[in-house]
Amino acid sequence: MTSRGHASDAPQTSFASSLLRLHPFARAIVPRLVLGLVTAALASMVALSIPQVLQWIVNGPLFDADDASGLWWGVAIVLALGVLETALLTARRQLVLAPGTKLEADLRVRLYEHLAQLPVGFHDEWGSGQLLSRSFSDIRRFRRWLSFGMIMICVNAITIVTGLILMFAASPALGAVYLVAAIPVVIVSFRFRRRYRILSRHSQDLVGDLATVIEESVRGIRILKAFGRARQAGDDFHARADRVREVELQKSRALSTVSMVLALLPETGLSIALGLGITLVAQGALSVGAVVAFFATASLVNGPLGRLGEQFAMSMDAKTAIDRYFEVLDVEDTILDPAEPAEPGRGADLVFEGVRFAYPDAVDGREVLEGVDLRIEPGETMALVGVTGSGKSTLVELVPRFHDVTGGSVRIGGVDVRDLARHELRGLVAIAFEEPVLFSSTVRDNILLGVPDAGDDVLEEAIDVAGAEFVRDLPHGVDTQIGEEGLSLSGGQRQRVALARAIAAHPRILVLDDPLSALDVRTEARVTERLRETLAGTTTLVVAHRPSTVALADRVALLDEGRIVAVGTHERMLADEPRYRAVIARQSGEHLDDALEAAGAGREEAMR
Repeated sequence: MTSRGHASDAPQTSFASSLLRLHPFARAIVPRLVLGLVTAALASMVALSIPQVLQWIVNGPLFDADDASGLWWGVAIVLALGVLETALLTARRQLVLAPGTKLEADLRVRLYEHLAQLPVGFHDEWGSGQLLSRSFSDIRRFRRWLSFGMIMICVNAITIVTGLILMFAASPALGAVYLVAAIPVVIVSFRFRRRYRILSRHSQDLVGDLATVIEESVRGIRILKAFGRARQAGDDFHARADRVREVELQKSRALSTVSMVLALLPETGLSIALGLGITLVAQGALSVGAVVAFFATASLVNGPLGRLGEQFAMSMDAKTAIDRYFEVLDVEDTILDPAEPAEPGRGADLVFEGVRFAYPDAVDGREVLEGVDLRIEPGETMALVGVTGSGKSTLVELVPRFHDVTGGSVRIGGVDVRDLARHELRGLVAIAFEEPVLFSSTVRDNILLGVPDAGDDVLEEAIDVAGAEFVRDLPHGVDTQIGEEGLSLSGGQRQRVALARAIAAHPRILVLDDPLSALDVRTEARVTERLRETLAGTTTLVVAHRPSTVALADRVALLDEGRIVAVGTHERMLADEPRYRAVIARQSGEHLDDALEAAGAGREEAMR
């Protein structure tokens, strides 16, 4: 698996530019976010007004023995302000949480839709764990920052600035002392942000790789156990987890160091201010109420100052999450619908004309296919044969446009597949692979995946043709949940369910990439004969690796070094083409005589 999506692959961007990229997605929720910010700012202003009331109480009713009612009025005002602050904070949460979760859901759906549209080549290069971490943890991390971190940074900035103004109003001398201690806090926070950004990106990339390892290990658990590699896999995972832990520890150390500095400097400033305040009160240059107001306000400012590092860290995590999200969203879909899609032709012939293809990352642009010319007549079954690596699977994947040709054309019914809308093309073509992919759902849902509205008649016909009658004996018949990837079924059973899925779609073109390799010769012949009867008008292209499969086709095409070098019936090719005989013998793993005997047995079984 090629590792993609790491920091080394990504351009550096500013926080503002990363945030602005989300504006098109967040436009609808901006009004509520602004209201949430306003209510949070008002709550901060209310909190900062309480020390001013305390100053009035201390300088007035508290020292005036004849004005006890004034004291109670002061208490009532403080209580009312506290209730108002609580109400505003509650309103802020209500205003921002719902739109934040809505944005999270929208971003996740948008990413899923984009991933579903991207060519299969993209999914071959990117680790599944990287995509999963971007789809879930990265989006959630950003949503939390948007709903809490962003608003709190804005509110804390307002609180610090307003609080400093009020502190200077209470006592310019004490305010100056506190400001001198506060300025380094801001400088340290900004410097910390740069280092933390690098660690944050590294951490999230490693977590994505770790998720890929988990996903691969779970899928391949049978292989790990069969080869006794579970302990080694565990050791490898442990080493990777330790790398994530080490980076997280580096983040924690950086954050704890800056948090200590951010807490120490303001507290030191307050200590000096306290001594200076007592001196000024003793000299009669400052009232007790002003001192109380100053320190009450300072206590409200200290919290935001001390949390600057933590909030900068949260912001850098959010920025990294945004960048990682858009790295995937920025990948261009190279398999596009034409501006003016053509109507599908009425014919069912499949034609490859001068087809050339090279993978984008091929060394020196080496082509897998170097000019393939092949015509499959309507209703004909064509077997495609070649040695491993000759390009058979690549050729069949060009039919539904999993890749686009780099030269030549693929036509169905006389129409180039690139001129058809993708959903239209893939309604004409059904494909079954050697490695069947089933989903965690019922047998019914898996078989009717391409035609979800089809009735039981289509379902039953597909089951019978694919030889998948065993599904009726499952605990709940076709409504049995078959589990993740269908691993509760045997290999042959999974292949027959996947074949039934292709048959149920009633395609015009059926592409079979050796989908019956797990079946014995007799079962394969029986299934193939049923296919002939039921899909008599369907054009079929079969990638074949066994003589028994080849013998059941109307004609055979030999693919060698990226070209079709011979086409004919199985018998004629065996008689006239030495290269064909060599390929059949090699792929069967038998001597040539044994291969010929197996091919004859397959033909006899099909004719019964």
